[in-house]
Amino acid sequence: MLASCMFHGGTLPSLPSPPLFFLRTRTLSLPFSCRGTLLSESAERPSWNRFYLHSLSARRTQLRVAESSEVTENVEEESSSAPLKHSVKIPVGDRHILVETGHIGRQASASVTVTDGETIVYTSVCLADVPSEPCDFFPLSVFYQERLSAAGRTSGGFFKREGRAKDHEVLICRLIDRPLRPTMPKGFYHETQILSWVYSYDGIHSPDCLAVTAAGIAVALSEVPNTKIVAGVRIGLIGDKFVVNPTTNEMESSELDLMLAGTDSAILMIEGFCNFLTEEKLLKAVEIGHAAVREICREVETLVKMCGKPKMVDAIKLPPDELYRHVEDISGYELVNALQISSKIPRRKALSVLEEKVISILTENGYVAKDQVLGTTDVVNDNCDNEDEDEEVVSDGEVDEGDVHIKPARKPIPLLFSEVDVKLVFKEVTSKFLRKRIVEGGRRSDGRIPSQIRSITAQCGLLPRAHGSALFTRGETQSLAVVTLGDKQMAQRIDNLVDTEEAKRFYLQYSFPPSCVGEVGRIGAPNRREIGHGMLAERALEPILPSEEDFPYTVRVESTITESNGSSSMASVCGGCLALLDAGVPVKCSVAGIAMGLVLDTEEFGGDGTPLILSDISGSEDASGDMDLKVAGNENGITAFQMDIKTAGITLPVMEKALVQAKDGRSHVLCEMLKCSPPPSKKLSKYAPLIHVMKVKPEKIHLIIGSGGKKVKSIIEETGVEGIETQDDGIVKITARDLSSLEKSKAIIANLTMVPTVGDIFRDCEIKSIAPYGAFVEIAPGREGLCHISELSSEWLAKAEDAFKVGDRLDLKLIEVNEKGQLRLSHRALLPDANPESTVSKNQTSLGEEKNDSVNTASKIASVRVESIEQKSVQSVNTRESKTLSKKSVFTRKATSVPAKAEEMIRRLVRPVRDSSVVNKEKQSKSDVKAVRVSSREPNLVDDEAKIG
Repeated sequence: MLASCMFHGGTLPSLPSPPLFFLRTRTLSLPFSCRGTLLSESAERPSWNRFYLHSLSARRTQLRVAESSEVTENVEEESSSAPLKHSVKIPVGDRHILVETGHIGRQASASVTVTDGETIVYTSVCLADVPSEPCDFFPLSVFYQERLSAAGRTSGGFFKREGRAKDHEVLICRLIDRPLRPTMPKGFYHETQILSWVYSYDGIHSPDCLAVTAAGIAVALSEVPNTKIVAGVRIGLIGDKFVVNPTTNEMESSELDLMLAGTDSAILMIEGFCNFLTEEKLLKAVEIGHAAVREICREVETLVKMCGKPKMVDAIKLPPDELYRHVEDISGYELVNALQISSKIPRRKALSVLEEKVISILTENGYVAKDQVLGTTDVVNDNCDNEDEDEEVVSDGEVDEGDVHIKPARKPIPLLFSEVDVKLVFKEVTSKFLRKRIVEGGRRSDGRIPSQIRSITAQCGLLPRAHGSALFTRGETQSLAVVTLGDKQMAQRIDNLVDTEEAKRFYLQYSFPPSCVGEVGRIGAPNRREIGHGMLAERALEPILPSEEDFPYTVRVESTITESNGSSSMASVCGGCLALLDAGVPVKCSVAGIAMGLVLDTEEFGGDGTPLILSDISGSEDASGDMDLKVAGNENGITAFQMDIKTAGITLPVMEKALVQAKDGRSHVLCEMLKCSPPPSKKLSKYAPLIHVMKVKPEKIHLIIGSGGKKVKSIIEETGVEGIETQDDGIVKITARDLSSLEKSKAIIANLTMVPTVGDIFRDCEIKSIAPYGAFVEIAPGREGLCHISELSSEWLAKAEDAFKVGDRLDLKLIEVNEKGQLRLSHRALLPDANPESTVSKNQTSLGEEKNDSVNTASKIASVRVESIEQKSVQSVNTRESKTLSKKSVFTRKATSVPAKAEEMIRRLVRPVRDSSVVNKEKQSKSDVKAVRVSSREPNLVDDEAKIG
């Protein structure tokens, strides 16, 4: 019986012409960390085959429940014994990394922690018990997250819990995913999930390269039937020295950032950016990096032999060779003709029609049942009426809960292939024919030779309101690039574990709508591919940008792919460079990008594995080829690169040949970009904002900001500028939409931060406000000083409002600057000298002048005829100043310009009048004599004459 041989570790009985459904019978295997031995006889087998069959026998169900209880006991026995912890130290560069397994995440298929310094990355691998539907790719998902708690931090936003992956984390997910896929076998459809977290970060050792290595080790220890051990390292170039896994401080001065992953024998993935590095230096870095990877893989191999789990090789199910022969026989001639169609859309339609024809013919001949779907029960008749029916124990849920029950296995359907299998085989046959045409005929699907590049056209200035725009077309791939300029407020803020609250002044956003390939699909947030392609193009363009000191703008580039047939990311590099030129960005040079492909002349085509490098690959060549190498830069060096492999890996000689051919391709593309019509304007758009950079003393920054930012806000409102950015080092950036508002704000800030010196004279200054102790006068836009009431006039003033009002304009002299930078001003110091020979009317008394050589400035004083009041006042003055005044000057009053003496004389003259009993008597008698208020602004004053108020 089939049941007995399966449950006791036997083999399946041979069946004539096994159908595809039988070959695809699913194999389930519980993770070893949570399952026990099924039966003592099957202890040598780490997993068992399970078949889903219908069962109508209650007796067999009871029997199966009894057996499942034995399974539960064995599971509990195994789970009670904790597995041993295994660790190994692996030399990487000038230090070691520590790999540990068996102590964390024991219910996963495999889990490891990798430690470098005090940076710890934890990675786990789990597999689905039931395989998914057959597809043309390996069902692998990767999730990487940097916990802020690893550095003792918490998110500064409202939500403190980590949510969706940031762009930086998405890029690392791709770094983990891309080198692992080529090592996965075809026909393995158990969904695999890799989870990676950074649990500790010391700020010195980067976690991304550790995550790549941790994922490769975890997969090697798990049941996933991968073919090779994968590890990854980072290579930096500090000076002339290549450093393996450099620290974050070392990377700040590195000219190269290379992430490399591979096996002990080949390179699987490279990605990074550099500052116009030559091909020779890049190859040297790859060589050093691969040597480090090789050392890691050898050490991990020892660990796998020690504690690795057996691979689920029996779960690999491939379509039978018979199906390949049927598809090739039916589609052969028509497939060759369809692949010769140069245009993408007609070729795709022709291949789709041919695929439907193949399925139809196989269905008519009885090989395919179109309604057959693997895993359903409605297409299998119930043939389980006899006692010899095949049975299987299936775990449903947690094993340790004993939730095990019986599900019958299916009877195979003879002589039928799945429609899904036919589509998969047709795709593989199409790829085989395409590769054969390139290798044997030397011609590609669009008729080009291997090193030929598609036709290129470019156009700038398409969008009149955009700051810069360019349309770059290469064959059937087209990118519309748009540049937007702005101030720091437009910068992309980044808050992650490594780059704490960084603001990027240049970023490129790549968009790949479904319309660019003539399809319908979802529109929304960018997917992982869009984020990765955008970062590659951004890194390619960043080295050509001017410094912030030379060009203070924040630059945003948007690349929308309007047509796509391969190399869309490199089209974004070319279009983005032209758009930057059109926006007036003073780039250092022009750069271009090109995608290189690889087709190996394998034994399948009668070759010896000679590599055939393809320049400027199309979409079909990317899908059917063995490599996708993207290189960006100019004739002198490389700025960004990325390589993905679909085979077991490539060697350094193959990469060297591809890089040399890519250099020739970049030179050709750059020459075609020079033919852009219309050419880029190379000047700022009239719609672009104006940014002016000023340098002030750092200690003056607070004068611009003001209390709580009130001053800077008032300047923005008053002048109409868009923003004013201040830095602690004294840099001030003003952003405006027009020149007039920019100039006005420049003047205000210049006046606010100027350093006046005592003795400076300011003309025609406006009084902004009046206080009881004086007036606040604006000596320059935005800069005010205090003119004390004693400095407003040469005469005594009870209130400043008595002589001045808001809006009056004065000439002022700076007489003091205190330690806080506050200004004390004087108007009295600039009043003109008095005239000693002024005449008076016959009813006025004559004025005398005291001899004083120290008179420098004059204040106009009015002579007032006060008759007996004045005579009494003068007599009082004479009594007090008998030592200094002569008897001849009894009726004489002095006008002096020296501030101190003038103030003293005025007090001496006025006080007797105010205090005299004569004055009181005159007030009582309601005398019409009034006090005099002198104003230097009165136009009717002549010399020393004054107007009586």
